[in-house]
Amino acid sequence: MSEIALMREDDLSILVVDENSLRARVIEEALREAGYARVVVVHEIAGLVRRIEETAPDVIVIDIENPNRDALESLFQVSRSVQRPIAMFVDHSDRGMIEAAVEAGVSAYIVDGLKKERVKPILDMAIIRFKNFAKLRNERDDAKRALGDRKLIDRAKGILMQQRSMDEPAAYDLMRRAAMEENRRMVEIAQSIVTAAGLLGGKGKQ
Repeated sequence: MSEIALMREDDLSILVVDENSLRARVIEEALREAGYARVVVVHEIAGLVRRIEETAPDVIVIDIENPNRDALESLFQVSRSVQRPIAMFVDHSDRGMIEAAVEAGVSAYIVDGLKKERVKPILDMAIIRFKNFAKLRNERDDAKRALGDRKLIDRAKGILMQQRSMDEPAAYDLMRRAAMEENRRMVEIAQSIVTAAGLLGGKGKQ
Protein backbone atom coordinates (compact mmCIF):
# COMPACT_ATOMS: atom_id res chain seq x y z
CA MET A 1 0.00 0.00 0.00
CA SER A 2 1.69 3.13 -1.15
CA GLU A 3 -0.51 5.16 1.21
CA ILE A 4 1.27 3.62 4.20
CA ALA A 5 4.61 5.02 3.12
CA LEU A 6 3.12 8.51 2.95
CA MET A 7 1.31 8.52 6.30
CA ARG A 8 2.66 9.42 9.72
CA GLU A 9 2.46 6.72 12.38
CA ASP A 10 -0.28 8.51 14.29
CA ASP A 11 -2.36 8.61 11.09
CA LEU A 12 -2.33 4.86 10.55
CA SER A 13 -5.55 3.05 11.40
CA ILE A 14 -5.05 -0.33 13.02
CA LEU A 15 -7.57 -3.13 13.45
CA VAL A 16 -6.84 -5.47 16.37
CA VAL A 17 -8.53 -8.86 16.24
CA ASP A 18 -8.46 -10.81 19.50
CA GLU A 19 -11.11 -12.97 21.13
CA ASN A 20 -9.35 -12.55 24.49
CA SER A 21 -10.18 -9.10 25.89
CA LEU A 22 -7.18 -9.07 28.27
CA ARG A 23 -4.69 -9.85 25.52
CA ALA A 24 -6.42 -7.37 23.24
CA ARG A 25 -5.96 -4.69 25.90
CA VAL A 26 -2.22 -5.40 26.01
CA ILE A 27 -1.95 -4.86 22.27
CA GLU A 28 -4.17 -1.78 22.26
CA GLU A 29 -2.26 -0.14 25.10
CA ALA A 30 1.08 -0.86 23.42
CA LEU A 31 -0.14 0.71 20.19
CA ARG A 32 -1.58 3.81 21.83
CA GLU A 33 1.56 4.30 23.92
CA ALA A 34 3.56 4.07 20.69
CA GLY A 35 1.54 6.94 19.23
CA TYR A 36 -1.11 5.12 17.22
CA ALA A 37 -4.38 6.90 17.95
CA ARG A 38 -6.67 5.16 15.47
CA VAL A 39 -7.05 1.69 16.95
CA VAL A 40 -10.18 -0.43 16.61
CA VAL A 41 -10.55 -3.70 18.53
CA VAL A 42 -12.86 -6.56 17.54
CA HIS A 43 -13.31 -9.72 19.56
CA GLU A 44 -14.91 -11.99 16.95
CA ILE A 45 -13.17 -13.67 14.05
CA ALA A 46 -16.47 -14.51 12.38
CA GLY A 47 -17.34 -11.97 9.73
CA LEU A 48 -13.82 -10.52 9.81
CA VAL A 49 -13.69 -9.65 6.11
CA ARG A 50 -16.85 -7.60 6.48
CA ARG A 51 -15.39 -5.76 9.49
CA ILE A 52 -12.23 -5.04 7.54
CA GLU A 53 -14.33 -3.58 4.73
CA GLU A 54 -16.25 -1.45 7.24
CA THR A 55 -13.24 -0.11 9.15
CA ALA A 56 -10.79 0.01 6.19
CA PRO A 57 -7.68 -0.32 8.41
CA ASP A 58 -4.16 0.34 7.15
CA VAL A 59 -2.73 -2.47 9.27
CA ILE A 60 -4.24 -5.56 10.92
CA VAL A 61 -3.00 -7.19 14.14
CA ILE A 62 -4.41 -10.64 14.92
CA ASP A 63 -3.84 -12.53 18.16
CA ILE A 64 -4.91 -16.15 18.72
CA GLU A 65 -4.31 -17.56 22.17
CA ASN A 66 -5.05 -21.21 21.38
CA PRO A 67 -5.02 -21.60 17.61
CA ASN A 68 -6.29 -24.64 15.75
CA ARG A 69 -5.76 -25.42 12.10
CA ASP A 70 -9.30 -24.50 11.05
CA ALA A 71 -9.12 -21.10 12.75
CA LEU A 72 -5.68 -20.36 11.30
CA GLU A 73 -6.67 -21.44 7.80
CA SER A 74 -9.73 -19.19 8.02
CA LEU A 75 -7.48 -16.27 8.95
CA PHE A 76 -5.02 -17.15 6.18
CA GLN A 77 -7.90 -16.91 3.72
CA VAL A 78 -8.59 -13.42 5.07
CA SER A 79 -4.93 -12.55 4.56
CA ARG A 80 -5.09 -13.68 0.94
CA SER A 81 -8.18 -11.58 0.25
CA VAL A 82 -7.03 -8.28 1.77
CA GLN A 83 -3.96 -6.39 0.61
CA ARG A 84 -2.78 -5.02 3.94
CA PRO A 85 0.10 -5.62 6.34
CA ILE A 86 -0.91 -8.31 8.83
CA ALA A 87 0.92 -9.11 12.06
CA MET A 88 -0.26 -12.33 13.65
CA PHE A 89 0.53 -13.53 17.19
CA VAL A 90 -0.05 -17.18 18.06
CA ASP A 91 0.89 -19.07 21.24
CA HIS A 92 1.96 -22.21 19.42
CA SER A 93 2.35 -23.38 15.85
CA ASP A 94 4.14 -25.89 13.65
CA ARG A 95 6.23 -25.75 10.51
CA GLY A 96 3.25 -26.38 8.24
CA MET A 97 1.28 -23.50 9.69
CA ILE A 98 4.28 -21.18 9.50
CA GLU A 99 4.73 -22.03 5.82
CA ALA A 100 0.99 -21.53 5.24
CA ALA A 101 1.19 -18.12 6.91
CA VAL A 102 4.03 -17.04 4.63
CA GLU A 103 2.20 -18.30 1.55
CA ALA A 104 -0.95 -16.44 2.64
CA GLY A 105 0.95 -13.17 2.81
CA VAL A 106 1.05 -12.70 6.57
CA SER A 107 3.73 -10.04 7.03
CA ALA A 108 4.79 -11.06 10.56
CA TYR A 109 3.92 -14.40 12.15
CA ILE A 110 5.06 -14.45 15.78
CA VAL A 111 4.92 -17.63 17.85
CA ASP A 112 4.71 -17.24 21.65
CA GLY A 113 5.83 -13.64 21.48
CA LEU A 114 2.97 -11.44 22.69
CA LYS A 115 4.66 -8.98 24.98
CA LYS A 116 3.72 -5.34 25.26
CA GLU A 117 7.20 -4.06 24.42
CA ARG A 118 7.35 -6.20 21.27
CA VAL A 119 4.12 -5.02 19.67
CA LYS A 120 5.49 -1.80 18.15
CA PRO A 121 8.68 -3.33 16.64
CA ILE A 122 6.71 -6.24 15.22
CA LEU A 123 4.14 -3.90 13.71
CA ASP A 124 6.96 -1.89 12.10
CA MET A 125 8.44 -5.11 10.74
CA ALA A 126 5.07 -6.16 9.29
CA ILE A 127 4.68 -2.84 7.48
CA ILE A 128 8.23 -2.92 6.08
CA ARG A 129 7.86 -6.52 4.89
CA PHE A 130 4.50 -5.79 3.33
CA LYS A 131 5.88 -2.82 1.40
CA ASN A 132 8.86 -4.86 0.21
CA PHE A 133 6.65 -7.74 -0.92
CA ALA A 134 4.26 -5.31 -2.60
CA LYS A 135 7.16 -3.70 -4.47
CA LEU A 136 8.38 -7.10 -5.68
CA ARG A 137 4.84 -8.10 -6.67
CA ASN A 138 4.33 -4.86 -8.59
CA GLU A 139 7.65 -5.29 -10.39
CA ARG A 140 6.68 -8.85 -11.32
CA ASP A 141 3.26 -7.73 -12.55
CA ASP A 142 4.81 -4.88 -14.55
CA ALA A 143 7.25 -7.31 -16.18
CA LYS A 144 4.45 -9.73 -17.07
CA ARG A 145 2.34 -6.88 -18.45
CA ALA A 146 5.26 -5.55 -20.52
CA LEU A 147 5.88 -9.03 -21.93
CA GLY A 148 2.21 -9.39 -22.82
CA ASP A 149 2.24 -5.97 -24.51
CA ARG A 150 5.30 -6.90 -26.57
CA LYS A 151 3.68 -10.14 -27.68
CA LEU A 152 0.51 -8.30 -28.69
CA ILE A 153 2.47 -5.68 -30.64
CA ASP A 154 4.41 -8.46 -32.41
CA ARG A 155 1.13 -10.15 -33.38
CA ALA A 156 -0.21 -6.90 -34.75
CA LYS A 157 2.99 -6.31 -36.74
CA GLY A 158 2.69 -9.81 -38.20
CA ILE A 159 -0.88 -9.10 -39.29
CA LEU A 160 0.12 -5.82 -40.99
CA MET A 161 3.09 -7.46 -42.68
CA GLN A 162 0.85 -10.19 -44.05
CA GLN A 163 -2.11 -8.04 -45.03
CA ARG A 164 -0.17 -5.09 -46.47
CA SER A 165 2.93 -6.86 -47.72
CA MET A 166 5.26 -4.63 -45.70
CA ASP A 167 8.39 -5.39 -43.74
CA GLU A 168 8.64 -5.30 -39.96
CA PRO A 169 10.09 -1.75 -39.59
CA ALA A 170 7.35 -0.37 -41.83
CA ALA A 171 4.63 -2.17 -39.87
CA TYR A 172 6.03 -0.88 -36.61
CA ASP A 173 6.29 2.66 -37.97
CA LEU A 174 2.69 2.54 -39.17
CA MET A 175 1.50 1.52 -35.70
CA ARG A 176 3.67 4.15 -34.03
CA ARG A 177 2.31 6.94 -36.25
CA ALA A 178 -1.26 5.76 -35.63
CA ALA A 179 -0.64 5.85 -31.88
CA MET A 180 0.73 9.41 -32.09
CA GLU A 181 -2.09 10.68 -34.31
CA GLU A 182 -4.82 9.11 -32.17
CA ASN A 183 -3.06 9.91 -28.87
CA ARG A 184 -3.23 6.24 -27.85
CA ARG A 185 -0.71 3.73 -26.58
CA MET A 186 0.98 1.38 -29.03
CA VAL A 187 -0.52 -1.62 -27.30
CA GLU A 188 -4.02 -0.15 -27.78
CA ILE A 189 -3.38 0.21 -31.51
CA ALA A 190 -2.04 -3.34 -31.58
CA GLN A 191 -5.15 -4.64 -29.80
CA SER A 192 -7.38 -2.89 -32.34
CA ILE A 193 -5.47 -4.49 -35.22
CA VAL A 194 -5.64 -7.98 -33.69
CA THR A 195 -9.34 -7.60 -32.88
CA ALA A 196 -10.17 -6.34 -36.37
CA ALA A 197 -8.22 -9.18 -37.96
CA GLY A 198 -10.08 -11.67 -35.83
CA LEU A 199 -13.44 -10.25 -36.87
CA LEU A 200 -12.47 -10.24 -40.54
CA GLY A 201 -11.17 -13.74 -40.76
CA GLY A 202 -9.42 -15.02 -37.66
CA LYS A 203 -5.92 -13.89 -38.66
CA GLY A 204 -5.47 -12.30 -35.24
CA LYS A 205 -5.49 -15.76 -33.64
CA GLN A 206 -1.85 -16.47 -34.24
